[in-house]
Amino acid sequence: MTIDPSKISTSITPFAMIDEHSALPQEQEILFTMHSVFRIVEITQAPSNSRIWEVQLTITDESDPQLARLTNRIKEEISGRGWHRMGQLMLKVGHFDQAEELYNELLKGASDDSDRAFIYHMLAIMKNRQGKYPEAIEFYEKSLKVYEQILSPNDPELATAYNNIGTVYDNMGEYSKALEFYEKSLKIREKALPPNHPDLASSYNNIGSAYGSMGEYSKALKYYEKSLKIKEISLPPTHPDCASTYSQFGRVYRSLKEYSKALSYFEKCLEIFKKTLPEKHPNLAITYSYIGDVHRLIGDYERALAFHQKALNIQENVKCNPLERATTYMNLGETYREMKDYTTALTYYEKGLKIREEKLAKTHPDLAVIYHNMSKLYFSTQKYSMAMKYVQQAVEIGQEKLPATHPHLVEYRETFEKIRKKQ
Repeated sequence: MTIDPSKISTSITPFAMIDEHSALPQEQEILFTMHSVFRIVEITQAPSNSRIWEVQLTITDESDPQLARLTNRIKEEISGRGWHRMGQLMLKVGHFDQAEELYNELLKGASDDSDRAFIYHMLAIMKNRQGKYPEAIEFYEKSLKVYEQILSPNDPELATAYNNIGTVYDNMGEYSKALEFYEKSLKIREKALPPNHPDLASSYNNIGSAYGSMGEYSKALKYYEKSLKIKEISLPPTHPDCASTYSQFGRVYRSLKEYSKALSYFEKCLEIFKKTLPEKHPNLAITYSYIGDVHRLIGDYERALAFHQKALNIQENVKCNPLERATTYMNLGETYREMKDYTTALTYYEKGLKIREEKLAKTHPDLAVIYHNMSKLYFSTQKYSMAMKYVQQAVEIGQEKLPATHPHLVEYRETFEKIRKKQ
């Protein structure tokens, strides 16, 4: 631990040497004030014991420009007063049960329609993050009904409501509908906000996500680049929103089979999340799973399994979106299938499928992905009737929900033809 007096304000002394007053003066004890802040310099494994890690810290305070910028940004994001602010903080760190309990209590004491609309909006955000999409839409519609009555057509709050509804439809696999709401939001924001406002970055990011899901990867990258350009100007470099955009880039490059680029972006995302989020945060878990999947795609199965296990260590032990856990199960299934361990692969596919069938609409594109993977497994084990059953389900969903040229649908049809020739 390092204390450099030149790096802290002269108006405060955040520590005191208390060895003269200690029962054990030889220990040279130091007492730090509450809310002292330290910068992590380095984390290294102790050479004498692999189970011990040494963390090098240096003290800092509000005179640190990067800390001041980050603190101010957090204050902007966690707005409001009292319990409303506490609710937003709970959502940010993933404490959904406590947030729901708090907002339900606040709803009972809401004084007017505007207050109720805000609470409905926050409950909708929470339900979306939990993967409870129909409930999220229900709360958003309640909120939007009030906002459309009390706000002007170009109010940024209305844009936020449209944007968030789009996010839920995106998660439900209704990509065209999501894009419609994202564009309504962007239209307002481009009129009402300065060109480098973070909410514009959010709109560009979400439109990119919709295009990525629709298989239009060049359009997705274009919007992600617009989003990142704003975030790099308006946000601290370690802000979790920057990490989220890096993750989006990683997913597109993974789909484009540019695996080194994908891995680079996922690792940038992970680096930020590790610095800014609790170690058991769901965002860390899904990032581990994405990194594991890239290692699978480049044939490094040992590292793939290690990253997927890190993901499950979080996802199976904390409250998180079960659909993200399903993604990890599916990625593990793919890894074991490619390793030709078909029994283990099927176990993980079935775990993932169970969650997705419970949580998603019957025609959600993410169900098609796992049906297709299972068809490939049954093809490899020469169970062609089972393989045909699952690939038909994948093709039917793809034809209903995806553009005709979507790479996933093209692949489903190719697998269908390959299986048909074996029957």
